[in-house]
Amino acid sequence: MLLFLNLLLELVRILAADGGSHWTYEGPHGQDHWPATYPECGSNAQSPIDIQTERVTFDSELPAVQPHGYDQPGTEPLSLHNNGHTVQLSLPPTLYLGGLPRNYVAVQLHLHWGRKGQPGGSEHQVNSEATAAELHIVHYDADSFNELNEAAQKPQGLAVLGILIEVGENQSPAYEHLLSHLEKIRHKGQTTLVPPFDVGGLLPPEMGEFYRYNGSLTTPPCYQSVLWTVFHRKAQISMGQLEKLQETLFSTEETRPPQSLVQNYRAPQPLNHRLVVASFIPEGIDWGNRRVLSLLHPDGLPLMSRDPPGHPFTFTFQQAWRILGRACQTIAVAVTVDRPSFLLIPP
Repeated sequence: MLLFLNLLLELVRILAADGGSHWTYEGPHGQDHWPATYPECGSNAQSPIDIQTERVTFDSELPAVQPHGYDQPGTEPLSLHNNGHTVQLSLPPTLYLGGLPRNYVAVQLHLHWGRKGQPGGSEHQVNSEATAAELHIVHYDADSFNELNEAAQKPQGLAVLGILIEVGENQSPAYEHLLSHLEKIRHKGQTTLVPPFDVGGLLPPEMGEFYRYNGSLTTPPCYQSVLWTVFHRKAQISMGQLEKLQETLFSTEETRPPQSLVQNYRAPQPLNHRLVVASFIPEGIDWGNRRVLSLLHPDGLPLMSRDPPGHPFTFTFQQAWRILGRACQTIAVAVTVDRPSFLLIPP
């Protein structure tokens, strides 16, 4: 009995030191094993995904994302924290998003990155290509819920902006505002205060082109509650800034043997017939040999429509002309769902 009690106390001590259920990105507690402890991580609408531009659906009515208050985060310092999985910055509720079905208020942002000298680092991929890192800005539906934890368990309770980050020639002042403080939070559990700054500087220079889909948190418990917006254009940081992100932090407490905090990204998950819509027409798409779902007259009125229920995406004549007009110099029709195509109408 005494031996059993000692073992039980030791187990409690270990769980307390690990903050409860323990998960990592690699090893025996790595992402391949998450569903055993967090069943929703094995569900069919998980994130991130590999966005295949050949399979996205263009939605001409998709409203632009409108970040409000990003350039004016207030006068209070912001909390920057190493939680052992990433570096996370708390955001004030004065930051919120327009252009979405409900009022989504900002809560925090965090980063995902790889390992020095190795490719990859982002969670989302486009046409199977990853970038060096990825920024996530997390918001919750403040119209329907009182707090993040409640919203995180409900469909579209969260809205997350995904910003792919690549290496450029110049240093980013906005990202440097975060990276310059990493030395103060090298170990898990450490926190420091960061002066307020223009959070909008972390966003890509062009936000009108983006992908939208329903997915999940990319870390346990992997709740399928996220309305994702992944920007097509990328933010840029310098190589020195990327290496600072890759080399500074540890995933362990200061009192434990150091383990570098690197490769904190989840592999792309199966799309499983989910719809990915785009606010723009991706370049390089072959519009030939695709199924016609609607036919439009030059005045924009439908001549024939076979749009499946629940997929009311139809190109106007103006969008169709944008696709084919310069190439064909004729009247064209465009289509929507699944693998869209066109049909030519003689002028």
